[in-house]
Amino acid sequence: MGSEVLAQKETRYRALSGNEAAAQAMRQIEPVVVAAYPITPQTEIVQLFSNFVSDGLVRTEFVPVESEHSALSAVVGAASSGVRAMTATSSNGLALMFEILNIASGLRLPIVMTVVNRALSAPINIHCDHGDTMGVRDAGWIQLYAENAQETYDNLIQAVRIAEHPAVRLPVMVAVDGFIVSHGIENVEMLDDQTVKTFIGTFQPDFSLLDPDHIVTIGPLVLQDSYFEIKRLQVEAVEAAYQVITEVGLDFEKVSGRCYQLVEEYRMEEAETAVVALGSTAGNFKEVVDQFQARGVPVGLLKLRVFRPFPAEQVRRALARCRAVAVMDRAHSLSGQGGPLFTEVKAALQGTGFPAGSMVNYVYGLGGREITLEMAQRVVEDLQKLAKGSEGDQVLPVNYLGLRE
Repeated sequence: MGSEVLAQKETRYRALSGNEAAAQAMRQIEPVVVAAYPITPQTEIVQLFSNFVSDGLVRTEFVPVESEHSALSAVVGAASSGVRAMTATSSNGLALMFEILNIASGLRLPIVMTVVNRALSAPINIHCDHGDTMGVRDAGWIQLYAENAQETYDNLIQAVRIAEHPAVRLPVMVAVDGFIVSHGIENVEMLDDQTVKTFIGTFQPDFSLLDPDHIVTIGPLVLQDSYFEIKRLQVEAVEAAYQVITEVGLDFEKVSGRCYQLVEEYRMEEAETAVVALGSTAGNFKEVVDQFQARGVPVGLLKLRVFRPFPAEQVRRALARCRAVAVMDRAHSLSGQGGPLFTEVKAALQGTGFPAGSMVNYVYGLGGREITLEMAQRVVEDLQKLAKGSEGDQVLPVNYLGLRE
């Protein structure tokens, strides 16, 4: 599909893949600099965006580089000059960026990056799991997870406002399930170009390396006299992000009609058991929740849209009435304590009186392995056993869903 066809304004609704939705959002944002290196399954995003550049649809400086490390380094340089800068990557590309991820957040640069989730090597695998973004969960970036192509588009636009907010000034990564969302075509409702530009506004940087009248030093050596205090300021920015993400979501609802908050509670009003999930798998469980509720089973879904900062207060409130909870992880921390989402939810409920034995973890879908509706149904059935607490119906604390025996 040519860029001129993608960009034309014939309807608000487009049949777009997640990658195309991301590229369209970038076109409307029109960052000053995009630096990128290709990696499956992300490549299509920057390839499409480069078409927009070559066709004159955006005035972006597109910088092809020799590695993902170089891509984020170039974006850090651009953002330090006081302009909007974006990139995208996947998997081992994100891992190669690790040094620069921490530099970007430590310098408080409002970079926005799409990460199309893909399993980390070894062995080499090009399909989806969350091992890449979970592996950098403490690099100081805000993390938003998209369930589908619509959320990919919407999250990217909101990410600009979140990152650039004066109380935050932190980079944001938008996580998109590889192939499942990135290459799956869906009906996406787009905003018109001017609405997006008005929503994100004009970037007002705190400083610019290219301003000779206000000279600044970027990335100096900072030893024990000040390093600790600088890191504490990052914590304050992360804490401010809770409110900013909420406010931006409410503002986005005014222009789009679509509401975004830190978490989404799906049919949780009367739920006595609940599933907690991230990304595209939330869609599977919405269907299964509907099936079980139609049979009178009080089960709900808590979908986390934001993983960093972790919405502990919202998780506690949503799960307060539940007797049993299943946490779905498309990654394993290899800690012996279950997946990263599981340990975060468990920590959030610590001290609330929630019985530890009533929370179970399901690691699933590693390397892109399919999670079927039958598997999701098994999770809900296990939850009912836990809620009843009957003898002989014990469920292991950590389970591997869909693992061949």
